[in-house]
Amino acid sequence: MSHLRKSNISKLPQGTYDVLIVGGGINGAVSAAALAAKGVKVALIDKGDFAGFTSSNSSNLAWGGIKYLESYEYGLVNKLCLSRNHLMRSYPSTVKEIRFLTSIQKGFRFPPLFVYMGTLLYWMMGRFFTKMPSYLSGGKIKSMENVINTQNVIGGFEYSDAYLYDNDARFVFNFIRSSMSYGCIAANYVESLGSTRSDNTWVTKSRDCISGQEFEIRSKVLINAAGPFVDPLNMVNNEKTEHHHVFSKGIHLIVDRVTPSNKVLTFFADDGRLFFVIPMGPKTCIGTTDTQVESPITQVTEKDRQFVLDNVNKLLALDKPLSKKDIISERCGVRPLAIKGSGGKADWVQLSRKHAIDKHKEHNYLSIFGGKLTDCINVGDEVAGIVENFGISLPYTNFKWYGEPDDTVRDEFFHRAKLMGLDTLTPVTSSEPLTSRFWRRYGRNAINMLERIRENPQMAELLIENSEYLRVEIEHAAEREMVTKLEDFLRRRSKISLVVRDKDILDAPGLKEACEILFGDEAQAKLQEYIDTVAKYA
Repeated sequence: MSHLRKSNISKLPQGTYDVLIVGGGINGAVSAAALAAKGVKVALIDKGDFAGFTSSNSSNLAWGGIKYLESYEYGLVNKLCLSRNHLMRSYPSTVKEIRFLTSIQKGFRFPPLFVYMGTLLYWMMGRFFTKMPSYLSGGKIKSMENVINTQNVIGGFEYSDAYLYDNDARFVFNFIRSSMSYGCIAANYVESLGSTRSDNTWVTKSRDCISGQEFEIRSKVLINAAGPFVDPLNMVNNEKTEHHHVFSKGIHLIVDRVTPSNKVLTFFADDGRLFFVIPMGPKTCIGTTDTQVESPITQVTEKDRQFVLDNVNKLLALDKPLSKKDIISERCGVRPLAIKGSGGKADWVQLSRKHAIDKHKEHNYLSIFGGKLTDCINVGDEVAGIVENFGISLPYTNFKWYGEPDDTVRDEFFHRAKLMGLDTLTPVTSSEPLTSRFWRRYGRNAINMLERIRENPQMAELLIENSEYLRVEIEHAAEREMVTKLEDFLRRRSKISLVVRDKDILDAPGLKEACEILFGDEAQAKLQEYIDTVAKYA
């Protein structure tokens, strides 16, 4: 067991916290980061790994919601554009502008020029923060991106939005890590078995899903940030809310890179919904589906897989059509969509990803519904305001809790990295130089990692073939990132299992050593656990 996790679990039953957050996805993570940085005594638990569900199965896009223009949700688009700009300013190495190259097929419900006018409106609503859109003929599209099948294309355009240079789960985890740096006591694989009120205090019965140990966590405020599981947890806690969730399943397929350009190729799939071909370092991410489902527990079906393959083969002019054997990995998750009322009926097309927070002030209880990564800073600030309104003191109420370290820290890291020639140690399989990746992923902690490499050159060794991750990164994960299962590291702290086939990971000579670094005496058991999981879903 991670020493950090073991220590935190021993602290969870001690005393009374100002706030307990149940759920370590993006909503719970930013709530913890905002509150802890403002001086609130915070605990956070998740029944799985941090970012282990919806927050690790997105399209990795931080966009302003251009598609909501069609449903006339101008207020939402305006808000999301401002949120996107704020994210890009706050995380310049992580949330980056990227061009979307969109092709319009013959027979589409709107002519290309009309849709292009929408991108100009979108650009203006985004305060001209990104590069200006441009209108393109079918011939121009083909000359810019030869991989696009333009036989049925009558025009298109380019516009800008933003994407996560790394992966979504890593972005979420960095908020968890930040919250712990400010004193939050967080633990993964700890399940809430239900909460009750006693003397104006919430008592949450909890279970360590690894050891089976049960204990109680006491808090003045309880935040239900359980993502797709908000409704079931509210039922267990006997809390009624104005909103509830309906679910849309989305899947992505990861394949070898289909084009060298660093643009998101955007189409409208056979069902009329947006379809993306997204760069992911040396790979390409293709999707997504948008299927209404009843349960948050989903998996990729043969029909889902074939839908994505059929559409990409139709929309791209590939030398050889993509097939199942070209799939390196798959992502599958649900989007929890917030709707008002107790019924399950909703205008599916009109539903958006906007968040809603229901609060019960008498009980000091709040539930976070819906939401998307683009709006995460607003969620953190809003939650902090509600908690303060509940009567919890925020000693550092104006403290800025988000964003990359300041330029002084950044300049020191880049100077040290240049002096020691860090980029010369970049593995050939890496999609970017080590200096930029270390800074984006580890921030100020990257300075300490440089010193460890300087003191011991073996720290710069690549342990898992075809991945980007060095020994020093695996040691850092073991010490500070609460890696409880091998999948946590391979899928969420890193993106190794997204871009490297399962067989190649298991055959990597350094995998056993990586397990020994991460898990010590439990290394073999944790490796076998991962092997069994891979076999189960093969």
